Amino acid sequence: MVGRGELTDAAWGRIEPLLPQVDGRGRPWQVVHGVLWRLRTGAPWRDLPERHGPWQTVYERFARWEADGTWAKLLEHVQVHDDAEGRVEWIVAVDSTINRAHQHAVGARKRGTRQGDELEDPGHSQAHRALGRSRGGLTTKVHLAVDGRGLPLSIVLTPGNVNDATAFADVLDGVRTPRVGTGRPRTTPDRVLGDKAYSSRAIRHLLRRRGIAATIPERRDQVANRRRRGRFGGRPPAFDREIYRDRNVVERCFARLKQFRAIATRFDKLADRYRAGVVLVLQQCLP
Repeated sequence: MVGRGELTDAAWGRIEPLLPQVDGRGRPWQVVHGVLWRLRTGAPWRDLPERHGPWQTVYERFARWEADGTWAKLLEHVQVHDDAEGRVEWIVAVDSTINRAHQHAVGARKRGTRQGDELEDPGHSQAHRALGRSRGGLTTKVHLAVDGRGLPLSIVLTPGNVNDATAFADVLDGVRTPRVGTGRPRTTPDRVLGDKAYSSRAIRHLLRRRGIAATIPERRDQVANRRRRGRFGGRPPAFDREIYRDRNVVERCFARLKQFRAIATRFDKLADRYRAGVVLVLQQCLP
């Protein structure tokens, strides 16, 4: 019987061979399910149930496996496996969601040598840790690019006050699926689906230059501006409403992410730790 937030047998079978061998305290399944329990409930690490082992062990392994890239390898392994079998649908949907940052997410000490007389710019520190301040307070924005089945291909964190169009190039650059054996990683989708937030001349030019078809609706102000210029306004970009309906896969992926309270509300001080939690939760969303 699978508990709330725990991995299914199929999901555990995918990630178990990729986890480092541990010696001493804590078994791998205890660590993974302990981290998932904390992500699901949003509770402090100290409140971890005893069945998951000592909370210090679970937290230390979570932090260590984030630092050595173990969590990032989990998602890449699924991408490589599915691409080798031809299951990846390269019609990619992009979008973002804003998550409120809890007060516990701020105040992290910067890495490196501590200097007593050295002051850090608070604005730069928050941007480095993907924290942005707006009317709603401190927020973090999670940008996703998923394939036609909902398989995540790129995950980018930015401060919550960063425009979606500004981060689009980084999201597209994050699409990088290695090949089995030799060959260059695949980095070019067949088509990109995005909402009106991505309707800009720079984004359309970037996709056209890379040979990627775009299905992005125009904003009202862009339509009005083009019509006002008459024949000098140019032709409207091609837009297929039927294809655009497939963009719902990224919305469904966000909906599943929001079921985990430590993702819907950010408690982690470091952006890398928060991203590692997103990667682990996405194991639940894999088709």
